[in-house]
Amino acid sequence: MDALPFTRRHLRVLTGSGIGWALDAMDVGLISFIIAALAVQWQLEPSQTAWIASIGFVGMAIGATLGGLLADRFGRRQIFALTLLVYGIATGASALVTGLAALLVFRFLVGLGLGAELPVASTYVSEFAPARIRGRVIVILEAFWAVGWTAAAVIGFLVIPASDDGWRWAFAIGAIPAAYALAVRWGLPESPRWLARRGRHDDADRVVRSFEDAARRIRATGGRTRSATGRVVERTSENAHPDAGSGVSGLWRGEFRARTVSLWIVWFCVNFSYYGAFIWIPSILVSQGYDLVRSFGFTLVITLAQLPGYAVAAWLVEVWGRRATLSVFLVGSAASALVFGTADGVAMIIGAGMALSFFNLGAWGALYAVTPEMYPTSLRATGAGWAAGVGRIASIIAPLTVPPLLAGGGAPLLFVMFGAFFAVAAIAAWGLVDRRGASLDDR
Repeated sequence: MDALPFTRRHLRVLTGSGIGWALDAMDVGLISFIIAALAVQWQLEPSQTAWIASIGFVGMAIGATLGGLLADRFGRRQIFALTLLVYGIATGASALVTGLAALLVFRFLVGLGLGAELPVASTYVSEFAPARIRGRVIVILEAFWAVGWTAAAVIGFLVIPASDDGWRWAFAIGAIPAAYALAVRWGLPESPRWLARRGRHDDADRVVRSFEDAARRIRATGGRTRSATGRVVERTSENAHPDAGSGVSGLWRGEFRARTVSLWIVWFCVNFSYYGAFIWIPSILVSQGYDLVRSFGFTLVITLAQLPGYAVAAWLVEVWGRRATLSVFLVGSAASALVFGTADGVAMIIGAGMALSFFNLGAWGALYAVTPEMYPTSLRATGAGWAAGVGRIASIIAPLTVPPLLAGGGAPLLFVMFGAFFAVAAIAAWGLVDRRGASLDDR
């Protein structure tokens, strides 16, 4: 798999997973617009709107840790499809609620599915990608987040303000992942690395041969391609490192201990600043005197800057490497946060917000690229899931801290804090191992 060229089979895995990723982002993004609308319609207190955001992240924290463990036990594809089904159904059910308590219950269930999906999907795609472009492929996968968040911004701008039931229609649209789960379950292959690790060598052989056949159709590869299957299975068996263990305890053994500490710090800090800022940007703009439609319009423009951020990060992760790219984009995020917090006037708000989107989402791309590379196959989904789970703890705390900080020091104090968290993450990134161009199963 590491030696094969990028083929249509790879593209199918990438786009199939990316659509699920975009639907995930759409759901997370929609809640920021729905909160702003419900605060007015249901006359909610800031503490209540904060809990609408945070309860989903409670579910995401649990889902991320369980999702990784389950994916290492039962397979990447199976759990990926299950997560889509769970959060799709729960999102659709949210459209029917008549009070805050029921909404909180469904948002928790949505979080379970969302939290499990992201680390499982990134692990899944990384195990198919050719080694020389693996980082770039994962950043492109992460770029689907911008597609989903942009879709959320469009729905927030066009659908939610259209009527009193606009937020219900937004939730109904968010139920699409439940149907898409069937396409994932039956349309995408299981990871051959996971299959080989579980001793299912014939199944792994069939998957790899399908990718080799695709490679033969785009170039002549001779004996190398025909023998690639055997090498992949042998390499997986030899380098799976049984002594690395499995489960959460394996993350703290030997060389993995320092990686895990650094990874968890980065995930915690990035989640805190990202969700603290982006979940609340529409509400912050409303509190600064902009009406609902105008604040949603600003957010849509700001969101569009995510795509070029991903594009630049996708190029740099294979040129500078994972750590350098991640650290530089985090420094840019810190600087942008400081400027946004003191922005005055439409042009400055939009400019600083676009810079924050550009750097922050580029950093997310690099982070998702480096995370699966920190661990061998037996620990990969567990390690990615627990890192994401620790990050979700920060995403629970962040929305709850925004109302008191806004009341006490306004947007400047709030975004100084976000900038500080980005800076800490930039430093911690240098404790990660850069695996650019190396096989996933080699340390």
